[in-house]
Amino acid sequence: MKSPLNVPDAPAAIGPYSQAQVVRLHGGNRQVYTSGQLGLIPASGKLVAGGVAEQTEQALLNLAAVLRGAGLTLADVVKTTVYLADMTDFAAMNETYGRHFASDPPARTTIAAAGLPKDARVEIEALAVGRDL
Repeated sequence: MKSPLNVPDAPAAIGPYSQAQVVRLHGGNRQVYTSGQLGLIPASGKLVAGGVAEQTEQALLNLAAVLRGAGLTLADVVKTTVYLADMTDFAAMNETYGRHFASDPPARTTIAAAGLPKDARVEIEALAVGRDL
């Protein structure tokens, strides 16, 4: 069984999708699949000023807000996918990303994308796992 999740502390979806889907599993566990988060400021829907480091920071804050809505944190993330507009931004993204996942980092795939929504430099999606509340 799945249920959509939309929280006010993260940017509203810019298309016909949910910020996340919560899937309840047998045994009281649940998986949370997030939509990709950009470096958008939730109140304005505009990209945060700066480059990929600042956008990565904001994208991860937005991701954390979505997960909080499901009662989870970044520590519950088991897998992320990072989309970069330009792979030359990898080091700057990686440094910022590493501060948020300092211990037991999740599995990760990083992909160069030809273009991201709103001309963003980075987009991050996640899969998190937790116990039912």
